[in-house]
Amino acid sequence: MNDTLAPQVRSILRAARERDVGADGRVSVSPRSLSAAFADAEDDGRVPVIAEVKPTSPTTEGERRDDPVELAEGMVAGGAAALSVLTEPEHFGGSTENLERVRDAVDVPVLRKDFVVREEQLDAVAADVVLLIARFVGDDLADLKRAAEERGFQVLVEVHDRDELERALDVGAEYVGVNNRDLAKLEVDLETFERVAPHASGDVTLIAESGVSTPADVRRMREAGADGLLVGSAIMDGDVTENTEALTRAESEGSA
Repeated sequence: MNDTLAPQVRSILRAARERDVGADGRVSVSPRSLSAAFADAEDDGRVPVIAEVKPTSPTTEGERRDDPVELAEGMVAGGAAALSVLTEPEHFGGSTENLERVRDAVDVPVLRKDFVVREEQLDAVAADVVLLIARFVGDDLADLKRAAEERGFQVLVEVHDRDELERALDVGAEYVGVNNRDLAKLEVDLETFERVAPHASGDVTLIAESGVSTPADVRRMREAGADGLLVGSAIMDGDVTENTEALTRAESEGSA
């Protein structure tokens, strides 16, 4: 399976497997509800967007060095229903300290965006939601999901195709993110979500990930069944408040 991954992705996965989290013990979380945050956004006429504080990535140029808390507060001001904070240090410039500071500063749910492959890595930092990537964790998905939920985390299971979606459904995933970025060539194709989404059960919250950069993209993903969207680069590139607002108001603006 690893042979089909792009070199950058193999490097991320290798670093994740080798990383020593240095946890001080098992975390216990009282999470802010992601489903409630999505519902609040819908009631307010906003598209539920998880805005991502992402200093850099292997697929972007340069690094944004703004204070993560200021970025996060700007995203919330723009209508973000929730936030995603990178804690992967080597390839994305993230840190657990950034997540802690952001979560202390805002009142919306915060997703820990990292590449968890071992149970003890769940104890690196408290968050409201934790990401598990089906392709990375393989047969450990059920055990890691259970371990995360025992700590209080809500779990977002990321998939890339129908087979991975079936695995996510088999373990009872409540939140499923369909990543439009192919992990072999790192190419983005919004049709990925459109192909996978129809096969999800109706009680799953579906989140479209990667490739959403315009209000038209937002409307396209929503029409395909996305309950929410996770957006990083398109929000980080420029004024984060204006960029977030443009996406969260995409449906109301599009129908005006």
